[in-house]
Amino acid sequence: MATVAPAKPSLLPYEHVYLPGVSYATYEALVTEIEGRRRLRITYDHGRMDIMSPTQDHERPKKLIGRMIEVLTEELGIPIMSCGQTTFKDKLLDCGLEPDECYYIQHEADVRGRNVKLRVDPAPDLVVEVDVTTSVIDRFPIYAALGFPEIWQHVNREIVIHVLQKNGKYAVKKQSLALPMIAVEKLVEHLDRCHETDETTWIRAFRQWVREGMK
Repeated sequence: MATVAPAKPSLLPYEHVYLPGVSYATYEALVTEIEGRRRLRITYDHGRMDIMSPTQDHERPKKLIGRMIEVLTEELGIPIMSCGQTTFKDKLLDCGLEPDECYYIQHEADVRGRNVKLRVDPAPDLVVEVDVTTSVIDRFPIYAALGFPEIWQHVNREIVIHVLQKNGKYAVKKQSLALPMIAVEKLVEHLDRCHETDETTWIRAFRQWVREGMK
C-alpha cells in the first residue's frame, strides 16, 4: 500500500507554545525540571520545541482508547507492558516526545521489569496519538526515527492505523500489527458509544463484547 501522510485534524487550535532554536541540552533540562509536576506534552526535533498543555478534548479520547486496549488484552490473555506518557528521546537523533499512551505487546517479554532505554531496548509496539490540534512539529517523523512500529491516530472521531515501513515512513493499514484480531471500525463504534452512558457501563459493555467473540 502506498505511503499516506498522517490525517490532519480539523478542530480549532489549543494551547501551544512553539520555541525555535532550542538546544537538546535545554530540552532535556526542561523535561527533567517538569517531571512529576504539571503534565505537559513536549515535542522536540532538531532545535524546534513545541509545548502543549493537554485539554479534556485531548485527554478523554486517549484514556478511553487506552482502556479498550487494556480490556482487550486482559480478556484475551495477551501480555502487555503499559508505558503511558513516558518521554522517549535520543541525543544522537536530536529529537524526543511523549506518546499519549504506549504499550509493549509483541516485545513485552523482552522489556519486562526493565527501565527501558532506546538503542538498548526496542521502542513500544503500539502508540496512541490523539490529535485535536495541529502542532507546528510533525510528530510522525520523530516516531519513525525512534523506531515506533505502529501508531493508532485518533483524529476527527476516527482511528487511523499507521504502520512503519522499511523506507522509514508510515503507511495507513486496515489491520493492526500488535492487535490483528480487532477491527478498527469496531473500536470506533464502541468509542462513539461512550457519550451514551457513564464510563463504567460503557467499558463493561465493551468487555462483554470481547468475551462474546467480538462479533
